[in-house]
Amino acid sequence: MEAFGLLPRGFNPKDYLRVVDIHMFKEPHEINKQQHHTDKYYSPKLIVRRGQPFQIQIDFNRPYKPETDQFWLEYLIGRYPQQNKGTYIPILVGNVLKPGEWGAKITHKENNSIRLSIMSSATCIVGKFRLYIAVWTPFGILRTHRNSATDTYILFNPWCQQDAVYLDDEKEREEYVLNDVGIVFHGNINDIKLRSWSYGQFEENILDACLFLMDKAELELSGRGNPVKICRVASAVINSRDDNGVIAGSWDNAYTYGVAPSAWTGSVDILLEYYSSKQPVRYGQCWVFAGVFNTFLRCLGIPARLVTNYSSAHDNNANLQLDFFLDHEGKVDTKITKDSVWNYHCWNEAWMTRPDLPVGFGGWQVVDGTPQETSDGMYRCGPASVQAIKHGHVCYQFDAPFVYAEVNSDIVYSRREKNGIQVIEKIDTTHVGQLIVTKEVGGDGMMEITEEYKFQEGSEEERLALETAVMYGVKKQSAQDTTYQPQTDVDMDFQAQKAVLGSDFKVTITFRNKSHNCYTATTYLSGNIVFYTGVTKNEFKKHSFSAKLEPSSSSSFDVVIKSSEYLSDLLDQASFHFFVTARINETGKILATQKATVLEIPTLRIKVVQGEMVAGKEMSVTVEFTNPLKQTLENVMLRLEGPGVLRTMKKEFRQIPANSTLIWELKCIPKQPGLRKLIASLNCDALRHVYGELNVQIQKP
Repeated sequence: MEAFGLLPRGFNPKDYLRVVDIHMFKEPHEINKQQHHTDKYYSPKLIVRRGQPFQIQIDFNRPYKPETDQFWLEYLIGRYPQQNKGTYIPILVGNVLKPGEWGAKITHKENNSIRLSIMSSATCIVGKFRLYIAVWTPFGILRTHRNSATDTYILFNPWCQQDAVYLDDEKEREEYVLNDVGIVFHGNINDIKLRSWSYGQFEENILDACLFLMDKAELELSGRGNPVKICRVASAVINSRDDNGVIAGSWDNAYTYGVAPSAWTGSVDILLEYYSSKQPVRYGQCWVFAGVFNTFLRCLGIPARLVTNYSSAHDNNANLQLDFFLDHEGKVDTKITKDSVWNYHCWNEAWMTRPDLPVGFGGWQVVDGTPQETSDGMYRCGPASVQAIKHGHVCYQFDAPFVYAEVNSDIVYSRREKNGIQVIEKIDTTHVGQLIVTKEVGGDGMMEITEEYKFQEGSEEERLALETAVMYGVKKQSAQDTTYQPQTDVDMDFQAQKAVLGSDFKVTITFRNKSHNCYTATTYLSGNIVFYTGVTKNEFKKHSFSAKLEPSSSSSFDVVIKSSEYLSDLLDQASFHFFVTARINETGKILATQKATVLEIPTLRIKVVQGEMVAGKEMSVTVEFTNPLKQTLENVMLRLEGPGVLRTMKKEFRQIPANSTLIWELKCIPKQPGLRKLIASLNCDALRHVYGELNVQIQKP
């Protein structure tokens, strides 16, 4: 009771209208969650999307008389609710609902109950609101008690035209907001690999964990209705650099006291661990950051997808140029070569309008949670408009020049001669950003989106976009102190045979001599074991030979790579990087090429033991794996998860001898009917990135 002054003696609050009960219609099968597409959230609370009406029912102690009774609703969020900040929202009951504005109207009256339709604003704060009902009496206001059962989560609404994240295609909304499993494309440009990732945005406590991230990032409540601001702070808080955020990155193959990045099968374990411990979860690499970021965005209702850029440039000084320095023999000088090309790099795109930019730059925005470079003093990246990157308009915030360089840099091979003059041997303008992909809508296939980021290589528009980017301050190296005469007589190509982990394979170097001269070429092949970020761990193969090149003809040379040469030092993703340089002895010209290659890694087999797969009934699943290596695998960790079917299960096996098969059987009770996916991973020091998956159709009980 909030009294207006001294209460008269005979005052009895029971004489006035009093709220006895409030019904929220918050069950998954009831009207609110059905209409708001929130029925999949594993939460007992009411979850609705903004800018769209929802229903509640109020039971009073007697019939409601509109002529004399006056009541209103109050929605509050945060510690110090204020009306001008949108954190205290009083709603009077009226006759009409205006689209996209707060309001309430009575739709039904019966005995002591009334039914209300409530509209939230299409720009309101996204988060968890407390609800009170206030009744006016001549002597004071009677307010309902704090009741957590009436708490209401309000999310972004891609189905509402007034919402900044409105997406007009139902199939895309189902994919980018409601799909809780996705595909991560990895490997490299010549050997694309894929694995499933469980986003699990509807699992228990994940919504609270995602809202907690905005508290952790200290985003003021009034900014939490703005997807641009949310993406900006989330991209910083997803990684642990400078703010103790969600995931600690590790790229050095040492994952003591943590989980190897390749072992994760989804985001749920990571977010729940962070939500309970408040300490960074170890460890992640780019696809882990992107997977968790995608869960966060979809959970709040922002349409999002995970994108892979093959041959992604990490340019340390944003000069649109990756510098590879060769020594006088033509080998790469690793001491002074600082730029790197990642085999692939994963980031996210989030869909929204950009009222802070000129018209035309809304739509997909690049956001990246992997810590690479700082932006406004923190490790974060985006949101950067994909459309602006394509056209070279990199003057618009946020971080467009960095993303532009990731997909458009040139690779320049240069060497210093003994007299100090720098000679450019080769400029490769097409290696970086050759392919940009995401999962297709409604299926598990790959959809190429390279053309969203860049015009056709060599086209007039591409040149124009580059000139525009340079005009807006992306530095392009000037060539005054360098000489560059491309070599045109001889072409060199390099191919690596597809190979399975643990076996020998061969690589082939082919020269094409287009001139009428006879040449000899001194050739160096350097084989390196690399992190997928393109950083070398060590050189495991050095091979040099002299090649005779007959006029107007092609000649090929094979080099065998033995498994004994690479096995002891192999890293997570079994990726190699070959540098081949050849010096034409007669002209002194140097040919250079580089290629990444990835070994085939064995997979896990998941089977459902015969029996019915029905929601609420126990079913049995087995995971099988055969060790392909010539050595015993030790301390092997298996993980299995499937959103809606089973929570993550883990099992450790002490040893798996060479060529032997392990079988793990476990039981689970699926919760949700429909097409579901089981995802498994196997991890140990000698073997990582081993996955398996299985689609299962769960019947209704």
